[in-house]
Amino acid sequence: MAKISKEDVDYISRLAKIRLSKEEIEKYRRDLEEILLYLEKLKALPTEKVKETSHILPIVNRFRKDRVHKGLDQKTALANAPGKKGSYFQVPKIL
Repeated sequence: MAKISKEDVDYISRLAKIRLSKEEIEKYRRDLEEILLYLEKLKALPTEKVKETSHILPIVNRFRKDRVHKGLDQKTALANAPGKKGSYFQVPKIL
């Protein structure tokens, strides 16, 4: 198992732009070592007969057929518009 040093944790925290106290560095060093130890245990499991999957549940895409239907005419679309200018929606400038 690879040992995690305080310098490793400090380097990672600088990459993440997170300031850590000395106590937090030691805590995260221990936590990361535990995670790596757990990963080593997982590597020892026999997984040759396990199928690869991207999700634990069977997922099926339920596509619906596209149906063409008539949309709103311009007058109906603009009927409840809070602002309109001619035949267009009027919105406040953002720039």
